[in-house]
This record gives sequence, C-alpha cells and structure tokens, in this order.
Amino acid sequence: MQVKMKRPVGCCGLILVLLFSCTGQTVNQEKESVSQGTDCTQIKANQPQARSGVYVIQPAGVKDKFKVYCEMLADGGWTVFQKRSGRAVSFKRKWADYSHGFGPLTKDHWLGLKKVYLLTKSKVKNWTMRVDLWDHEGGTAFAEYNNFRLGNETDAFKLHVGNYNGDAGDAIRGAYTGIDQNGYGFSTADRDNDGCSPCVFGDVAESDCALFEGGGGWWYSQCGSASLNGDWHPAGDHIGWASGLHWLTWRPPAPYSAKASRMMIKSV
Repeated sequence: MQVKMKRPVGCCGLILVLLFSCTGQTVNQEKESVSQGTDCTQIKANQPQARSGVYVIQPAGVKDKFKVYCEMLADGGWTVFQKRSGRAVSFKRKWADYSHGFGPLTKDHWLGLKKVYLLTKSKVKNWTMRVDLWDHEGGTAFAEYNNFRLGNETDAFKLHVGNYNGDAGDAIRGAYTGIDQNGYGFSTADRDNDGCSPCVFGDVAESDCALFEGGGGWWYSQCGSASLNGDWHPAGDHIGWASGLHWLTWRPPAPYSAKASRMMIKSV
C-alpha cells in the first residue's frame, strides 16, 4: 500500500520568506554602513543622475560615517544642515541637542554642529553656505557665503564666513553696525556666547539672546539680525515678534518671521 505524505505547503514558503527577510535585513544594514561619498557634492559629481535624499557620507580624514540629506541641484550636491517649515519639530533645544543634531533628516531637522564641523574642518576643500528663505506670500530669497566653516566644540563652533552673494541681504554681518555674527561662537539657552552683558534695546536690557529669541540656538552677536531657529509663526501672525525665523535684512522694517528656511553647504 502506497502512503502519500502531505507536504505542509506553507511551511517551506514561510522558511524561505524568513530567510529572505533575514538576508535582506543584513544586506540593508551592510549597505547603510558603506560610505557613499565624502559629502553630497562628491556624490553628485560621481553620480550626475543622483536624486535628492538621505545618503551615508564619510568626510575626508574622518573615521565616522553618518547620514545626511543631500539636495541634488543643477549646480551640485548640497548637504542640508537646517530645515524649518512648521511647528512639527521644536528648535527650543539645549547645547547637547544642537551639538549632536535632532529631527528626521527627510523633514524639519538640525544636522548637528559636530557633523558640520567634521565636514568643514579640512583645509583641502572650500565650502559655500546657502540660506534659502520662503515668505508667507509666495516669495523666495537666498544668501550665499563662500569660505564657510565652523570651529570645534572647544571653540563653541565659531562661525566663519567669507563674501556674501544673494538677494536676501547680509544679515549675518548685520542690518546695522556692531552686530556682526561672523567670528562668534554658537549660543543656546544653557550656554551663552553672545557677548551681551547686557545688550540694551531701547528700554530693554537683555543678557541672553537665546532666551530672548525663543530658546533657539544660533551664532548670536549682540543678538544680531540673523536667527533662523526661533519660534515658527503662521501666516497672519508672523510680523513683529522678537522671536521668529528672522533674516532682518529681508522684508524690513518690522521683524518678519519666514514661512520656511533651509541652510546647506557645498564643497568647491
């Protein structure tokens, strides 16, 4: 008598699915750990058809690999280190968060001062920083600075920028004299490097620009006229606030809080 053995049809398929899943996960993890370039500019140069998105980079001379969002434009690949478009991600953060970074790379985020320092510390490359601004009426503006770099953490990630180009105005050097942010260290609510002891604005004396600007970190100098990490304000409630996404050489005279901002760098 012949006995027919029934094969459990789903079992083998399940095993194959599990093996495929495990194998696929391993491949993905290995792929993520492999550097795709030293920065977004190199990736775009090597892969002209590369699309904007998250990539793994390893800056020249640096042992660490990390993920960044690359904005792939016609003039090259840009590494995004700040993006604001709403209230979803709070920028009221302390030094540790601004140092390490926060927010999802594909949405509003701050890449982290340590990562930007690692990217720009090499003297082999020169860097351009670009600031893009969007207003609540459908307009845009930009500011570019050559020879951009940051100091190390001991130096409070001091800001260094060269010549300005654009149509938003040179807010980093200031809407008026005495508030140049170039050469100043970064400040947060728990680490003050703004030079105010105090700063006097009319009948108001202010000793902590980060708190004055809503708790957002920045390279404040006598508070200054550029500050894109303050409170986000919606349309109709975006003019006249002491804190906001401010670039005060753009849309004067009252403080105008932008609808959105983006900061990014490109090696040249």
